[in-house]
Amino acid sequence: MGRIPVLDVRPLVDCGRRPAKAVVGETFEVTATVFREGHDAVAANVVLRGPSGRPGPWIPMRELAPGTDRWGAEVTPDAEGSWTYTVEAWSDPLTTWRRTARIKIPAGIDSELVLAEGAELHERAAKGVPKKGGGREAVLAVADTLRDESRPAAVRLAAALTPRVLECLARHPLRELLSKSPALPLRVERERALFGSWYEFFPRSEGVRKVRGRTVPGTFRTAAERLPAIAAMGFDVVYLPPIHPIGVTHRKGPNNSLSASPEDVGVPWAIGSPEGGHDAVHPDLGTIEDFDAFVARARELRLEIALDFALQCSPDHPWVEKHPEWFARRPDGSIAYAENPPKKYQDIYPIAFDNDMDGIVAETVRVLRHWMDHGVRIFRVDNPHTKPVVFWERVIGEINRADPDVIFLAEAFTRPAMMHALGAVGFQQSYTYFTWRNTKQELTEYLTELSGDTAACMRPNFFVNTPDILHAYLQHGGRPAFEVRAVLAATLSPTWGVYAGYELCENTPLREGSEEYLDSEKYQLRPRDWESAERSGASIAPLITTLNRVRRRNPALRRLRNLTFHATDNDAVIAYSKRSGPNTVLVVANLDPHHTQEATVSLNMPELGLAWHETVPVRDELTGETYHWGRTDYVRLEPGVTPAHVLVLRPSPQTGGSPTS
Repeated sequence: MGRIPVLDVRPLVDCGRRPAKAVVGETFEVTATVFREGHDAVAANVVLRGPSGRPGPWIPMRELAPGTDRWGAEVTPDAEGSWTYTVEAWSDPLTTWRRTARIKIPAGIDSELVLAEGAELHERAAKGVPKKGGGREAVLAVADTLRDESRPAAVRLAAALTPRVLECLARHPLRELLSKSPALPLRVERERALFGSWYEFFPRSEGVRKVRGRTVPGTFRTAAERLPAIAAMGFDVVYLPPIHPIGVTHRKGPNNSLSASPEDVGVPWAIGSPEGGHDAVHPDLGTIEDFDAFVARARELRLEIALDFALQCSPDHPWVEKHPEWFARRPDGSIAYAENPPKKYQDIYPIAFDNDMDGIVAETVRVLRHWMDHGVRIFRVDNPHTKPVVFWERVIGEINRADPDVIFLAEAFTRPAMMHALGAVGFQQSYTYFTWRNTKQELTEYLTELSGDTAACMRPNFFVNTPDILHAYLQHGGRPAFEVRAVLAATLSPTWGVYAGYELCENTPLREGSEEYLDSEKYQLRPRDWESAERSGASIAPLITTLNRVRRRNPALRRLRNLTFHATDNDAVIAYSKRSGPNTVLVVANLDPHHTQEATVSLNMPELGLAWHETVPVRDELTGETYHWGRTDYVRLEPGVTPAHVLVLRPSPQTGGSPTS
């Protein structure tokens, strides 16, 4: 421990053994507990050291709440790479002297001695002030004035308290008993690791056609025709389920039936057949050249391709014969298929890692690099929590050392400790429990966790639905439920996603109480008539387009750690804001998809950058209307008409609108 204790520095991941996370341009707070014995003043600052190894300018910290000894400062890394941050604390003799002088000089207590002490301190402080700009001369002039006994004591003290001198010494303080925390690691990545809008679809369902009475799946070429519509909705990332050959052994039929006809296409996650494994494309989809053309078309539309990486095999995968040691055998010599009770995956063999960890790591890295060579820089990893954490640490570490722009999304709906560990060892993003957080209390508690200390290691990706998950809220809430969940996901999390069909409000479950879709696309082709849905108004694509446009225009929505919840007097109505510099977005949403709800919203005005008495023009980005809001505001939100307000605070007064909505 240093002479001035510096304790509990945050963010902190795995006791400082692993880096905290940020993206380029992301502002986050570094905090620490700083104190000393007695009553003398202390101060603190943060020093960022960038990838070049050179320390940046030190950033002054402030005590976050008087008397708590908890200090904090906002920092903003500006380049990708490996950084460190260090908290420095010191005795601040000039602040101690000013505090004493302000008491003793007016009372006439030891005035000359106090002023002499001040002169000596200013002379010492002047040595640390640059000569350029006249700052050093100004501080030395203060020392001379403090010693000038021809002037009244109050006048001499006032010379040391001028704004110019105080500002100069705030930039170049006299620091004594300097103490430092250990340098903590910080990994700074590209912005897509934190911010983006994802769209998932099955290429084989786009362009389905009949050929001589047989249903033929779509291809990469026909799937590419869907990309302009996805780009027009404002998405950044197109996520594809596995595109590899699918096994025949134990192939599943419609709705997970155990008997499949020759025309059944099988589950894409049952990877591998005599036609190839994880480094091959399904022949029905086309060739690797067709995939390259698909990626190129996406790039033209400013879309990135995310590819599913599912480390598991069909019984027909080449690995089963080539690497029998990679699979666990039962006493009768058979390989156990995968299970997640009550779900059974008879068409999938899990990998057993401990017989040949090195070999599996090497093959995994080879496969990932194969797809990286074909333009893939984002991987959505299927069920990473069913594989050893150390395995992912090795794989992601090896990939990111050479290619730090590659992003891994953990599809891990599991225990918090595992989800946090996966983030700590390298996963840039994670699926979350958002799907199952539907009440005001659930959302508030969960998002407070995600935007707090957890944000140092785990970044959320809020998918509103997946091919596996159709929550009861969507099943029974109809179109209004789809609308409000889209608003919540798009504004609460910097990264959100939808699985195709969400914009059509598809909500028929396999059976009551099930989260599986009826006629799930996992097991069969599911062509959709997008144009008819848009013409009839059945699609909520216009809302999704608006949300993605608002996200791009408002920097506050591209961040996670800037979330504040505001009070409402109705638990069916939730209110929260995000603020980044001059940009502030305030969202008020009706969580009840069945009934109109009214509420009074009580805003924490300082969190909006406003005084308690102020009113401010706000523009609703969903309707284009402008209101004037203050500390308390009335809202009335009708499902299907006004599911939410997405309000951008305007810095200058505007006419129109009303104080209520």
